[in-house]
Amino acid sequence: MKVHFIGIGGIGLSALARFLKADGAVVSGSDIKETSLTKKLRNEGIDVFIGHRGENIDKDLDYVVYTAVAKEDNPEIVRAKELNISLMSRAEFIKILLKDKKVLAVCGAHGKSTTTAILASLLPEATALIGAESKEFSSNFRKGNNLLVFEADESDGSFINSNPYISVVTNTEPEHMEFYNHNLKLFYEYYQKFLDLAQIRVVNSDDEFLQNQNAKKVSIKNAKNIRFEIRDNLPKSVFEYRGVEFEVYGFGEHLILDALLAIETANQFISLNEIAKNIKNYKGIKKRFDVLEKREDFILIDDYGHHPTEIKATLSAAKKFAMLNGIDRITAIWQPHKYSRTIDNLEEFVKCFEGVDELVILPVWSAGEEEIFIDFEKHFKEYNPVFADKIIKSKNIMLSCFDWNKKSNQEPKNFKTIEKGLVIGFGAGDITYQLRGEK
Repeated sequence: MKVHFIGIGGIGLSALARFLKADGAVVSGSDIKETSLTKKLRNEGIDVFIGHRGENIDKDLDYVVYTAVAKEDNPEIVRAKELNISLMSRAEFIKILLKDKKVLAVCGAHGKSTTTAILASLLPEATALIGAESKEFSSNFRKGNNLLVFEADESDGSFINSNPYISVVTNTEPEHMEFYNHNLKLFYEYYQKFLDLAQIRVVNSDDEFLQNQNAKKVSIKNAKNIRFEIRDNLPKSVFEYRGVEFEVYGFGEHLILDALLAIETANQFISLNEIAKNIKNYKGIKKRFDVLEKREDFILIDDYGHHPTEIKATLSAAKKFAMLNGIDRITAIWQPHKYSRTIDNLEEFVKCFEGVDELVILPVWSAGEEEIFIDFEKHFKEYNPVFADKIIKSKNIMLSCFDWNKKSNQEPKNFKTIEKGLVIGFGAGDITYQLRGEK
């Protein structure tokens, strides 16, 4: 098989590319810019082109697979059509890719990457395809046996194409409603189909929709003797479940719930005692409560949270982590992701930052959307936020500050340095690279 991926630098398509390469396929791809991920793919033997051009498409390709953000006039899509090459979206291609696999498919509005990565740690012989980089094996892909741990995506409806042997659902909070035409009935019909496709279902019974399903149900109430500790200088959530003690990297009851879902799923194949041993191999995932720096008076954390529910849960964990490290000041740096998501959840975004000592707001990461003015100064006035156009990473954190919220083209008024306290960045845009000093 010979496959080309348009948008191969994305976390989802890169995992599929690695999976196919490991399976013996000839793989190539393109993206609009060079990143650390495209460099890694190239080092792994995948031809990666920077820039989308028609000449990147060979006439002997079996499939051209494109990212959801690719437009009809993309020169590689145009060329594939001219050559009559089978052209598919990621959602369509998944159906072909996974049709003969025994798939443990994990989906949900929040926590699916974490749950998938924990499950991959619990079943070390399984193949894993994750929508994030597991710090255990430094990749979003691991080659293993015919059992496939797979992060299924509800944002484009592709989770119903994942051929689930076990369907795992973390929660069904409405998200990505533009795909479902803002129709809640249609949204839940997709989840129902995903569940009905599987022989075994494992769900979060704290979720109103899921609690009535015919499934193996877990709840945070099932975890006993919960405590949060620093072990080996790392944040660990410790709890008991069905008479066995588990410790999982990270803080928070939301994390424990993710772990319970993974434990119950893995228990279909291995014992609880073996799971308790394997879960210690989980080291977290990149961009999810990712501790970048930790000194006596300064901690820097990167988190992918871009929805109020995620931010609120992660901030709760950050407060516990700060307290255990003797730190009493928390700064949140937020890069809003998409104008539509920000507007749809504006009231909850305002509430989710309660308790922070300082809120820094970066310009909206548009993700291709047309710009819409949002009066952040008005809506977030209770926080007296700092508006910064970018983060300048040095020994500490420096912010290039000016009031971009007022549409000013002025040069930065000042530079603000954060030298102490716990600093946590939230967003699904390029904030992760800014925090790491990579951009």
